[in-house]
Amino acid sequence: MTLVPDVEILATDLDALKEFSGRITVFVPSDGRLDAAARRVNRLCRGAVVRFATSEAFAALKPGEARDIAYPSGMAAEAVQVVRLERTASTEELRKAGAAAGAARGKQDVLVLASARKRTQEIALGMMLRAYAFDACKSGEAAKPARGVMKMMVNDPEPAVPEMEAVRALAEGVFMTRDLVNLPANLLTTTEFADRLEALRELGVEVEVLDEAALADLGMTMLLGVGQGSESPSKVVVMQWKGGGDEAPLALIGKGVVFDTGGISLKPGAGMEDMTMDMGGAGVVAGVMRAIAGRKAKANVVGLVGLVENMPDGKAQRPGDIVTSMKGDTVEVINTDAEGRLVLGDVMWYAQERFNPVGMIDLATLTGAIIVSLGHDNAGVFSNNDDFCNAFLKAASVEGEGAWRMPLGESYASLLKSQKADVKNVGTRWGGAITAAEFLHRFVKNDTPWIHLDIAGVAQPAAAPPLAPKGASGWGVLALDRLIRNGYEAV
Repeated sequence: MTLVPDVEILATDLDALKEFSGRITVFVPSDGRLDAAARRVNRLCRGAVVRFATSEAFAALKPGEARDIAYPSGMAAEAVQVVRLERTASTEELRKAGAAAGAARGKQDVLVLASARKRTQEIALGMMLRAYAFDACKSGEAAKPARGVMKMMVNDPEPAVPEMEAVRALAEGVFMTRDLVNLPANLLTTTEFADRLEALRELGVEVEVLDEAALADLGMTMLLGVGQGSESPSKVVVMQWKGGGDEAPLALIGKGVVFDTGGISLKPGAGMEDMTMDMGGAGVVAGVMRAIAGRKAKANVVGLVGLVENMPDGKAQRPGDIVTSMKGDTVEVINTDAEGRLVLGDVMWYAQERFNPVGMIDLATLTGAIIVSLGHDNAGVFSNNDDFCNAFLKAASVEGEGAWRMPLGESYASLLKSQKADVKNVGTRWGGAITAAEFLHRFVKNDTPWIHLDIAGVAQPAAAPPLAPKGASGWGVLALDRLIRNGYEAV
């Protein structure tokens, strides 16, 4: 796994600033009033910070954005990075400010002057998340580039040091999700994916891997049908974190299609290489489990992921096939490229049968239709329970992870009626994200609060998000961790 960089916490030492040879980051509010550390840097570089803070260029910056003063005279620093940040900055702005420092990290050390700032852990989290770089598939020097140490000066380092442990656990969860989504399918096979999840045992997570024989015994014919054209064996991995009491767990269900050709309903060749990210839902579930285990969350959470590969082959599932779900419903497969819902339906039913969860959330890069609806800024949120849904939307908002509620309804569900089976796996071309959610809705018991998150647009957005480089975003780990903190942890 890509290692999360440490953020070394130091006591503020203004006398050390002159000789620091790396990059120095200072925070300046819109009124230009400097704190003690920024004033010292300004004096050392002969007023350059104030000159910039009174310029039109500074006024044009949004909160958390930055500009460099390169090779400031009077200092050994390579650059002074000036970040616009108010004294009463929001969580999102604090993380964005930290991300500005993390993004600029190179071979030189980075020193962030947080001084008397409150909630420095949010700045540190932004630094860690934005410093991520996926180098696993590079060779030579590019595989292990030299990177400087990230440091932060604060007036009172004693309480800040233990806070970094929880921050690091969150960052490790996000990094795990990003790594899984970024890996190509020849390296992240279903077996390799399962092996990486089994490694979570080191953190105290109970992990079981159900093979194809076990899945057949359980009646997961929908899931097995998706993977029957692949040489990569289908699996379901069950991860249990038992940090709470005797209460029922929250269940997280992830779609883990390690590569999706569309099967016999073959996708167009252009852009198919991006289908390595079709296991994004399972990647988020894995990252959340790592995060809550890393910070020893006092909650019961079970994560289940269905791992398959959807390939065209002589043994592959055909359009027109009729399969029987674990629930017992028969499903007419109209389009083999609508495979994720077949995987999720069986795993969702199994989760309810075995764990009787207090609530269930499934995550999937499920439809292109949700990207048409919401773009790359928001995940689609579908739910049968207003309180459960609102709790998640609040958590996502606090964590700055875009999420927008979408409708459900019988008129949409009726589009899935089949003449030959109980249901077909696709409806018309209209409302595709909603009919996909309604298909999943069939596999939710009446008394189970449920949320479906269609993350096709946010798992690997077209442009780099604020806290990540271009590629996998890790969306969802922070929001779900916040939901667990707010609603499921024992006090």
